[in-house]
Amino acid sequence: MSSLATKLEHILGQSIKQITPLHGGMIGEVYQATLENEERVVVKVASSNKTLDIEGYMLIYLKEHSSLPVPDVLHHAPDLLIMTFVEGQSVFNTPSQAHAAELLAELHQITAPRYGLERDTLIGGLHQPNPPTDSWLAFFRDSRLLYMAKVAYKAGRLPMEFLPRIEKLAGCLTNWLDEPDKPALLHGDVWTTNILAKNNRITAFLDPAIYYGHLEIELAFITLFNTFDAPFFESYREIHTLSPAFWERRDIYNLYPLLVHVRLFGGGYVVSVDRVLRQYGF
Repeated sequence: MSSLATKLEHILGQSIKQITPLHGGMIGEVYQATLENEERVVVKVASSNKTLDIEGYMLIYLKEHSSLPVPDVLHHAPDLLIMTFVEGQSVFNTPSQAHAAELLAELHQITAPRYGLERDTLIGGLHQPNPPTDSWLAFFRDSRLLYMAKVAYKAGRLPMEFLPRIEKLAGCLTNWLDEPDKPALLHGDVWTTNILAKNNRITAFLDPAIYYGHLEIELAFITLFNTFDAPFFESYREIHTLSPAFWERRDIYNLYPLLVHVRLFGGGYVVSVDRVLRQYGF
């Protein structure tokens, strides 16, 4: 811990009064550090997968291109990320859900010429390819479903017999999905512990997995693990019109985060992938 304090003091130019561990962090350790001026910062230290510079890049991108509340990045390198500390808890009442809807709806208004991003990013510590693509359906098919299915299979987490089933569904996406009017900037990982709220307001979105895609994939993921519920969607619909078909096709979009979870954890998530494939006849 003393070596970390020394490193932080060199980078931040202040002495460190205290360092305490925090929960979280899939690719290393997370700490809260208190500086001599009583300011608190969050420190992430990478273990083997040194990609914290990418997380820093994503937070800076959101800060520079949107009004989504995110921590300020004070330092980002492959093995070390330092951010401002943001107060809040991952508990959301009706007003905070409405505020989250406003923030995400505003984020989704930000657009780009093509789907993807200027560089690849991360989701759950995993590589997330973002090749600029003119078609959303092609991007979702190749850079999300087929890519992550192959990654999960190569890691020994997804049985081989699932690959042709996923390939068949991916070849029929036009049966259920539409091309959106324009690409939307997505946070990419709107999971409960990646959001903080205080006093009925959202204070920060954390751990992004950004790219430009269809806003429906963001909303679908919110339903997968019940990040938000009815108050969020009621508020969101007041700003953005949602197709009635969204509720019929959201499980197709959720195949991507489910495959991410298969790659990370295996087990019951394979059963969830099987259920979705059977639901659509594969």
